Amino acid sequence: MKKVALITGASSGIGKELAKIHAEKGGDLVLIARSKDKLETLKSELEEKHSVHVKIMARDLTDPHAAKLIYDEVKSARIQIDYLINNAGFGGHGKFHERPWEQDLSMINLNITALTALTRFFLPDMVKRNDGKILNTSSTASFMPGPLQAVYFATKAYVTFFSNAIAEELHDTKITVTNLMPGATETEFAKTSGMDKTNLFEKTVSARSVAEDGYNGMIQGKLDVVSGLTTSQKVMMKMIPFTPKKVLLKQIRQMQEVN
Repeated sequence: MKKVALITGASSGIGKELAKIHAEKGGDLVLIARSKDKLETLKSELEEKHSVHVKIMARDLTDPHAAKLIYDEVKSARIQIDYLINNAGFGGHGKFHERPWEQDLSMINLNITALTALTRFFLPDMVKRNDGKILNTSSTASFMPGPLQAVYFATKAYVTFFSNAIAEELHDTKITVTNLMPGATETEFAKTSGMDKTNLFEKTVSARSVAEDGYNGMIQGKLDVVSGLTTSQKVMMKMIPFTPKKVLLKQIRQMQEVN
């Protein structure tokens, strides 16, 4: 029986690669993003190449009501979601008090509210069947505070701790929750967030490699998957618990300053 994966943020980057990986394995898909044109192009490609069924839903997940509308439409279509992949998210660069509040509110609605709501709507069905997997795309940003990306780093910390907490709540079931924490990745994220001119994004890894790590980690039921870090970044991550917070904050700020 084919497994069905619902993927948000599926029109580009990591989400698009996750969709390709699942289709390559013969799985059907429900793909969600804002761009209907991009979704239709991807749907045609995947159905033609892999003989899978792809349902697309053009939705703006910054709308607090979007998650419920998605769940209701999926249920009405009698589609069982086996893998819930909450991948959609965006960031923004600049001092918190200078950034447009509307942009940061949309970021919170997408990175936190939509992810949490979709999990809340689809998880009870998984629990009833005692079967299912959830993959939430967080970030290595969730390990630390992020001066010049204060809201983004904070939203990703939420995703990591939320994912880990419900994973433990489900310890006596066959349902797993995996938290994917990419480093700097070759996606539209850097450009749209204003991070493409910072030291942090001087070296990036492919979206495909991050997607493969995340997908495989989900299938294996891993708790956390860290992907796409350079050697120096791995060393930095290990040093975080031993670095005085003021020193750490200064280091992160300098890494995120525009060159």
